[in-house]
Amino acid sequence: MSASKLRALFVLTSHSKLGNTGRSTGWYLPEFAHPYNEVSKVADITIASPAGGEAPVDHGSVASWTAKDEVCEAFWNNNFALWTNTQKLSSFVGQSKNFAALFYVGGHGPMWDLAVDESSLALIREFYENGKIVSAICHGSAALVNAKLSDGSYLVADTPVTGFSDAEEDAMELSEYMPFMLETELQKASNGKFEKADKLWGEKVVVSKGGRLITGQNPFSAKKLASELARAIQTRGSEKDEL
Repeated sequence: MSASKLRALFVLTSHSKLGNTGRSTGWYLPEFAHPYNEVSKVADITIASPAGGEAPVDHGSVASWTAKDEVCEAFWNNNFALWTNTQKLSSFVGQSKNFAALFYVGGHGPMWDLAVDESSLALIREFYENGKIVSAICHGSAALVNAKLSDGSYLVADTPVTGFSDAEEDAMELSEYMPFMLETELQKASNGKFEKADKLWGEKVVVSKGGRLITGQNPFSAKKLASELARAIQTRGSEKDEL
């Protein structure tokens, strides 16, 4: 680990089954590859998942994105150990002081595990209340649906936020298999502050809470979110150096 860098905790899902479809799921390649590529330039990254060990990948994302995205192709070919040797998420509760940011990778898996994982909910509360950055992309924003602060209020209450839209879920013909609809639930938790692109699969990144909550809508938002997250971490590092 570099002594000169800040640290970021990236969280992957441990869930591998897409409801009762008989299909597999997991984390989504561009939503891991692009943030990792950018954030690793300014911070040392630790990878965790609820179960620890190997975190399942959505192989559909590998097939489609390695063929058209050089960052995804290089990441997939050169970083196998990152998702096969994740640390157990619960082991990081109480350690927010050691990190600048907490980031949730997307993929459908988080809809089942990270949305309700007690360690994850505790970490989100701890990171935010200790002045850290909380970030998520696409279905990774499922981790925010039930996240509450110590006063019982939702983290996203009255706060602009985004994630995979209901219309995009409908377009994939997967809505009926989801445990809940992400946009719908984030709308409720945020009191109607959910934001999305003007068209399906459009790029949308929302930075709120003074730059400490950063969310992206879908895989096509991964590059911009990566840049915003890396910039926010670097800014925190600069502010720390000035103290």
